[in-house]
Amino acid sequence: MMRRVNVKDCVGGALVLLLGIGAAAQASHYELGTLRRMGPGYFPLALGVILAVTGALIMLASVGSAPAVAPIRQRPEWRGWFCICASMVAFAVVGLYGGLLPATFACVFVAALGDRQNSLAVSAVLAAAMTLVCVAVFWGLLGVNLPLFGWG
Repeated sequence: MMRRVNVKDCVGGALVLLLGIGAAAQASHYELGTLRRMGPGYFPLALGVILAVTGALIMLASVGSAPAVAPIRQRPEWRGWFCICASMVAFAVVGLYGGLLPATFACVFVAALGDRQNSLAVSAVLAAAMTLVCVAVFWGLLGVNLPLFGWG
């Protein structure tokens, strides 16, 4: 009896596995330290190993989990792709000239427009809420060196 393999899960697991191996290999160039006094490479190495193990488990789970019927192919969501990419550009440009507060608002607002169910009002409310949270966390608690407002 031949086992079916879910190709999508297998490829995804392989990518996660390769990413984990790459992160662990890069982290090995830094000092690891000990468990009590962790060096700069300890945490990236641990994350790389966890990623690699997770990828291997995903690949193992893909064996025997292929659907009996091929899924219906859906059209790509170009609006979502475009809005997410545009939101990153908006954050970079508005952050450079406007500061953290307007950059965060612009980023979340543009990304929220990628969902066809979101209206302009819903996107604005979501952007305002996320802006408050991000400003509190990144500027208030973590002290990120991006000013709240900047003019040029």
